[in-house]
Amino acid sequence: MDSAQVLYIGKRTLEIGLMVSMPVLVVTLVVGFLVSILQAVTSIRDMTIALVLKLAAVAVTLLICGNWMIQLVMNLTYEIFGHMKNITQ
Repeated sequence: MDSAQVLYIGKRTLEIGLMVSMPVLVVTLVVGFLVSILQAVTSIRDMTIALVLKLAAVAVTLLICGNWMIQLVMNLTYEIFGHMKNITQ
């Protein structure tokens, strides 16, 4: 295994990690921003509202995107194991 393969695996791992985490992070950011605006407009200072809404949004996001995320990680795992098989040859 040369350095090009190691760099490819590292790059691919970072790409998949970013792709898997991005839907949850974006939804949490948007929900947090909207709740903050709502709280500023209505002068509500209860922190549990933001927490509960973010948790619900993350749960819905994982229900919608979870299968896709698992498929990405599984494909990356198969790819890495394929590279490991080539090392021994």
